Amino acid sequence: MRVLVCPDKFRGTLTARQAAEAIERGWLRERPGDSLDLVPLADGGEGTLDVLAPADAPDARRLRRTVTGPMGDPVEAPFGILGESGVVEMARASGLALLGADRRDPLRTTTRGTGELMAAALEAGARRLLVCLGGSATNDAGVGMAAALGGSFLDVEGRGVTEGGAGLVALDRIDVGPVTSRLRSIDVVGVTDVDNPLCGPSGASTVFGPQKGASPEDVVLLDRALAHTAVIAARDLGVDRSSEPGAGAAGGLGFGLLAFCGAKLRPGVEVVMDAVGFDSHLEAADLIITGEGSFDQQSLRGKVPAGVIAAAEMVGAPVTILCGVASVEAAGVTIRSLEDHVGLEAALGDARRSLESLAAAVAGAQT
Repeated sequence: MRVLVCPDKFRGTLTARQAAEAIERGWLRERPGDSLDLVPLADGGEGTLDVLAPADAPDARRLRRTVTGPMGDPVEAPFGILGESGVVEMARASGLALLGADRRDPLRTTTRGTGELMAAALEAGARRLLVCLGGSATNDAGVGMAAALGGSFLDVEGRGVTEGGAGLVALDRIDVGPVTSRLRSIDVVGVTDVDNPLCGPSGASTVFGPQKGASPEDVVLLDRALAHTAVIAARDLGVDRSSEPGAGAAGGLGFGLLAFCGAKLRPGVEVVMDAVGFDSHLEAADLIITGEGSFDQQSLRGKVPAGVIAAAEMVGAPVTILCGVASVEAAGVTIRSLEDHVGLEAALGDARRSLESLAAAVAGAQT
């Protein structure tokens, strides 16, 4: 049997590569004669850099820069160069994981460090920028990012607005001419796994603000600040990008890329599949195994399992999902969870060995 193993990360326990290798080890214990093809995937969030430009890849360069962290502290962040593409994972510079729970404050956090990483990738020779949106600590509509690339975001007194989401309330005018000039010959792609608009009940502040530390009162203020930013941007730049799918990604960084950088947004799993030549791997597979930590309703909307299931349907290949926990079903797909196999405590205590065991059990059940 030819088995294509293409999981996403198991958040907090295994990278996508580690998950794929664990599945391979477990599977081959039971079926040593099978041929396994490991193609780790990602959806545009954390871990996408490691999939698109792994540190040990001969055709990729991993570089590091000290940039502005989400609360203004310096952080050392990696980015990748793959051919002419620069791969920037915003979570590495402006991510929630960089802050302890007591420092989360989307009223103040900034995407400036993400813009600094984009600039570093350009300086390293990138002619295309893949900006991976996910895991953000921010809610600033990408204003910090664009400011780092030369944009001006001024209040009525002509001073730069304060960093963070709350400072946007004072925004009076925008000039992103230096940004568009700098990116004139650069293809900028925002890589995202959500399709939320910038504002409103499905927008960045309402849906994602609370997990970043926003109180109910903060959410109201932040949503108003983003809406105000969209109005000023539409007036000064001539187009309103706030309702486009994905504009609300990463606290509105999706909007900032669209409005300030002339970017386009693409579903992350599609970008990653294209980059790794997924279709060529798919053609040879008798069985496809994918997975992630939590297989839930979101998994069926733009996450790796959804992308894999859709691709597999095109060629009629069966799909098995191995996950930490499962709260939904998918028609025609076999789903096995670590929770059912070994229990959550054991799974979290040794995710690698638990996943090996689950993969061995699934392999042993093959006829």
